[in-house]
Amino acid sequence: MTASPASPRETAAAGSSRSHLADLAVFVRASPSSFHAVAEAARRLTAAGFVELVENEEWPLVPGKYFAVRDGAIVAWITPEGAATTTPFRIVGAHTDSPGFKLKPKPTTGLHGWLQAGVEVYGAPLFTSWLDRELEFAGRLVFDDGISALVRTGAFLRFPQLAVHLDRGVNSDGLTLNPQQHLNPVIGVGDVADTDVIAHLAALAGRAGSDVVGYDIVTADTAEPRVFGLDGALFASGRLDNLSSVHAGLLALIEVASAAVPSAAVPSAAVPSIAVFAAFDHEEVGSETRSGAAGPFLDSVLARIGSASNASTADRARAFADSWCLSADAGHAVHPNYPERHDPVNRPVVNRGPLLKINANQRYATDALGAAEWARSCRQAGVDYQEFVSNNAIACGSTIGPITATRLGIRTFDVGIALLSMHSARELCGADDPAALFSAMCAFLAPA
Repeated sequence: MTASPASPRETAAAGSSRSHLADLAVFVRASPSSFHAVAEAARRLTAAGFVELVENEEWPLVPGKYFAVRDGAIVAWITPEGAATTTPFRIVGAHTDSPGFKLKPKPTTGLHGWLQAGVEVYGAPLFTSWLDRELEFAGRLVFDDGISALVRTGAFLRFPQLAVHLDRGVNSDGLTLNPQQHLNPVIGVGDVADTDVIAHLAALAGRAGSDVVGYDIVTADTAEPRVFGLDGALFASGRLDNLSSVHAGLLALIEVASAAVPSAAVPSAAVPSIAVFAAFDHEEVGSETRSGAAGPFLDSVLARIGSASNASTADRARAFADSWCLSADAGHAVHPNYPERHDPVNRPVVNRGPLLKINANQRYATDALGAAEWARSCRQAGVDYQEFVSNNAIACGSTIGPITATRLGIRTFDVGIALLSMHSARELCGADDPAALFSAMCAFLAPA
């Protein structure tokens, strides 16, 4: 049977999805660590006319487009002309980190002629997915003169799996990995005494290894993001959890900014909200850090935005009472080989729209009001969405959503694109879903 030709609208939507995917691939390639993701976000915001503000300096009192960076986290916002002390916030929240491995102190190791690197498990990576891949180290070095530098090695390390000839039962009995014994990546051959991983990293920044006094270095997959499958319907990449949300939220704020700061003052009643994008670090390990969602970063930024207009404590409470936070993090698509692991009725499929994530025990922050706000945003954007709820017998994860709602008291709901292979070194989504999430975020940040 011959397929019907695509309608002009479907063709335009497909083109928009592919353009978004191409830019998401660029963003992922530029962001092997949370620090790199923030640097790339800052670069794009600056190009769009946003001004970086430093936390230990005075901030301007005038409306405008701004952002602030704290380690592996970034908060950007648009204060329009006419904003009042009680103008509410519309916040898109996400996280910059992904599960993987982090470089240990004294990391240069090795046995039997192999050179290896000592790493520690970060978050909850799917161990087997990291085997037999060419990985890189990436992150932040801090030198003895106080200067910091971002570095990345390119393909540099690999976790080699034991050959089937030496583990005949692996395919029938399964693979068990002891993270201390079996997850020591190889980086080369030679004498450990003649090798220094830190010196190699420092050289990438033009410094000596002895200059390094601290580092935050993680692993990342080096394989290129790729569209694949029948009709190019699928997209595979590292760090889709959660760079897919970071990228969509960043682009949505930049899109909204193009019309958000009018040249002439307008009545405060005509200013619906202050649009905010917040991307936190350390979600995969609980968020309880100075740059995590449980820390004070976003609260501090919102307080300083309010202080620019001399907002009182009561003004702040009124603003927060009318504010919203859209917490964006990846969710699960139904797995065709493991359907019993999913709810028997709610079975999200890729390319049928982003997810509204629901949990009775508030592991996700969505309630009825949040569901209505998400439905409104998707309707305005012309985007379909799906509902996700876990199988009752399998505990679900959590997000920055409940943390943000608790920390600030702002109404919050949880959304995200559907994935297979979540927490793998390389995850899979539908080719249309990232762009759909972006469109819904635009409608959320600037409701009609």
